[in-house]
Amino acid sequence: MKLSVIMTTYNSPEWLEKVLWGYSVQSHEDFEMIIGDDGSTKETREVIDRIRDETGMKIKHVWQEDMGFRKCRILNKSILEVESEYVVFTDGDCIPRKDFLDVHAREAEPNKYLSGGYHKLPMSTSKAITKDDIISGRCFDLKWLKANGLKSSYKNSKLTATPLKAKIFNALTPTACNFKGSNGSAWLKDVLAVNGFDERMPWGGLDREFGVRLTNIGIKPKHVRYNAIVIHLDHKRGYKDPELVAANKALRVDSEKQGITRTTHGIEQLSRPAQR
Repeated sequence: MKLSVIMTTYNSPEWLEKVLWGYSVQSHEDFEMIIGDDGSTKETREVIDRIRDETGMKIKHVWQEDMGFRKCRILNKSILEVESEYVVFTDGDCIPRKDFLDVHAREAEPNKYLSGGYHKLPMSTSKAITKDDIISGRCFDLKWLKANGLKSSYKNSKLTATPLKAKIFNALTPTACNFKGSNGSAWLKDVLAVNGFDERMPWGGLDREFGVRLTNIGIKPKHVRYNAIVIHLDHKRGYKDPELVAANKALRVDSEKQGITRTTHGIEQLSRPAQR
């Protein structure tokens, strides 16, 4: 099964490089990478070009001018570049475990979308991770992570769950099964049916609202929290604005109450994006 991986980034070349090394060693090799770049400078392009040359991965770099936080627009532009039937969404600060894409491919079902999660790391651990740690898979070993600054937590069970335990935990978790832009997947035909992401929405819940519209057309969510594993590198969120988050929530609640299936501010208003 061929997959298209859409990853967003903005001026974080150090983190992006670590993430791309994670995709270079995936056990599921039949995929294309589409990097939706919300206006980064040339350093990001240089990292992408170098990793593409070193690994042979198929990587498309879809770039737009920096005009503030426009993640939904770059996501929609990236969707226009998809060449497979199934799309995995993630972020440029989430390193995938080597079986990450294999899980999404195996768990995909008609009329369903997949909802994963991420394991957040402190800054000290994020900085400590090297290319070799990623290639070897060492950065997913709980003992190694604890030795490099990760605190003990019940959440660490995500990293140690066996396939059987992951199946049980996914079935029993009380966590809401909302769409996660950092770790989610859906059929391209369903993504297009809801007209992609709503470009009126800045940071804060934009992926969840997208999932609401998928649900409204009859696409049911399915947990992969404990088997589709990514570790989340730490960073500041200067774009976080409580008022904008509240406005996004109001829009999402309206989509739920009104049973809205398509945004009028999505993919169809775009022409094909420019690649660099």
